[in-house]
Amino acid sequence: MSAANRVLYLRIALIVIGLLCIFGFYPLTIIWPSGWAWGQGHSHYLMMIIGIYATLGVFLLVASRDPDAHKSIIWFTVWSSVVHGAIMTWQAFSDAGERGHLLADVPALFLIAIVLGVLMRMGSPDPVTTATAMG
Repeated sequence: MSAANRVLYLRIALIVIGLLCIFGFYPLTIIWPSGWAWGQGHSHYLMMIIGIYATLGVFLLVASRDPDAHKSIIWFTVWSSVVHGAIMTWQAFSDAGERGHLLADVPALFLIAIVLGVLMRMGSPDPVTTATAMG
């Protein structure tokens, strides 16, 4: 894949994920609560996590303008999605009432991490080639 195509696909992914974080998570908790809203009944946690993800979404939209200048927020999104998804996987297996998350927000987080991680790695110089060229 050319560098220009990689940046184009990364920009599209950042925009889609950013908009999903800002506008998509809350409606998903209403439409499919067993897959997107943790716990039963009213939860203060839900509004806190939606606020955090909406803020992340704004930063991903900013990063979409120039991904190479915003690598740290993109890598934060990758690794925090992996950690969050892993914790939620453990919790879903530990609590039978939360197993619906294994079909919804858990794979969504891993998908976000994979897409952004692959697109970011494709733009990283090969460490062997870089070391040889410098050396």
